[in-house]
Amino acid sequence: MKNKSTIFSSPSFLSITSAILCALIGIIVGYVILLIINPANAGKAIVTILKNFFYYKKTTMKMYYLGQTLVKTVPLVLCAISVLFAYKSGLFNIGVGGQYCIGIGVSLWCALNWHLPWWECVILATLAAAAWAAISGVFKAIFNVNEVIACIMMNWIGLYLVNVLMQSESVMDQSKSETFHIMSVSKSSVLPSLGLSKLFHNNAYVTIAIPLMIVIAILVYIVITKTTFGYELRATGLNKNAAKYAGMRDKANIIITMAIAGAFAGLAASLYYLTDIQQWKTSSAVPAMGFNGIAVAFLGGLNPIGVIFAGYFIQHITTGGSLIDMRYFNPQIADLISSIIIYTCAFVLFFKEIISRFGKKDTSDNANAGSSEAQAAAVAAVKAKEAKLTQGGN
Repeated sequence: MKNKSTIFSSPSFLSITSAILCALIGIIVGYVILLIINPANAGKAIVTILKNFFYYKKTTMKMYYLGQTLVKTVPLVLCAISVLFAYKSGLFNIGVGGQYCIGIGVSLWCALNWHLPWWECVILATLAAAAWAAISGVFKAIFNVNEVIACIMMNWIGLYLVNVLMQSESVMDQSKSETFHIMSVSKSSVLPSLGLSKLFHNNAYVTIAIPLMIVIAILVYIVITKTTFGYELRATGLNKNAAKYAGMRDKANIIITMAIAGAFAGLAASLYYLTDIQQWKTSSAVPAMGFNGIAVAFLGGLNPIGVIFAGYFIQHITTGGSLIDMRYFNPQIADLISSIIIYTCAFVLFFKEIISRFGKKDTSDNANAGSSEAQAAAVAAVKAKEAKLTQGGN
C-alpha cells in the first residue's frame, strides 16, 4: 500500500499520466468530430494524422519529413521553455509571442541587411528579445503592473515594430510582401548543418538547431533543479513574501527571470528563421508560436525534458494534418485536434489531483508527521533570520 501511495504521489508519474490523458482526450474528441463530418473516412483521417511521416512508403521520404517535423519542433519547445522558466518564478509570461517577433525581426535584419554570420545573428536576436521581456519585468517589479497586462501590451508593440522594420527594400521583396531567402543574400547567416541534413535525406533545413534545443532543455533542467539560482526562482514563485523575508532579491529576480524567459523566445525565433525554412510576411496577428508554447509547457508537466516530447507530439499531429485527404476534410482539422489538446491542458492540475487520490493513505501518523515538519521548517526559518540579523549587527 505504501509503494502504491508513493507511485501515485510521484510528481513525474502525475505529470506523465496527466499529459497522456490530455493527449488521448484530444485525439478521441477529434475523432468524434471527424465521424460527424464524414463517418466513412474518419478512421483513415485520424490514422493519417497520427502517422505523419510514416504516411510515406519510401524510407527516404519518411526521413525527410521526420526532419521537417523536428525543425518545426525546435521553436515550439524553446517557447515552452520560456513559459515554464517564468512560471517557476511565479510569473506568467504571456508575452512570448511579442518576444518571438523581436527575435524574428532582429535575426532577419542582421542576416539580410548586415549579412552577419549566423552566430552573431543568434546572439543579437536573443539579447534583443531578453531586453524586450525585461521591460515587462521592470513594470512588474518596480511599478507593480501585472505581468499579463504588460506582456500583452508589449506583444502588439513588438509585432508592429517588426512589421515596420521589415519594410526595408534590403530585407523584404516588395512584390511578394515577404522577406528574401537568406540563402540567396547571405549564406553565412544560415545555420550550419554539420552533416545532420544527410541523416534526413539531404533536408537542408535540418541544422544544429535540433541538438542545440535538446542541450538547452537539459541545461535549463539542471539550473532550475540543481542550482542556488534555480532554488531562489522556485522559492520566489512558491511564496514571494517568504523569499523576500529570507533575504532573496525578489524584484531583481523578477526582472532577471523575465529577461531570461525572453531570451529563450528570441533564441527560438532565430534558430527557426535562420534555417531559411520560412520568410516573414507582414502580419496583423501575433505569431501563434508563443501561445502554443504555453500549452506545450503545461502538457510537458512544466519540465524542460517533458516539454521536448510534448512539443514534438503537438507538431507531429499538426504536420500530419496536412496529409489527410482534402476531398473529405479540411487539413486544418489537425489544428482543431491540437486546439482541443491545448484546451484539455487546462485540466492538467485537475487530472493530477484525481490521480494522486488513488492509493493515498491518510493516517493520523502522516498528518502528525506533516505538522511536525511544518513546525520544524517554521522554527528553522525564524532562527535563520535571527542569525542573519545578529551577524549583520556584529
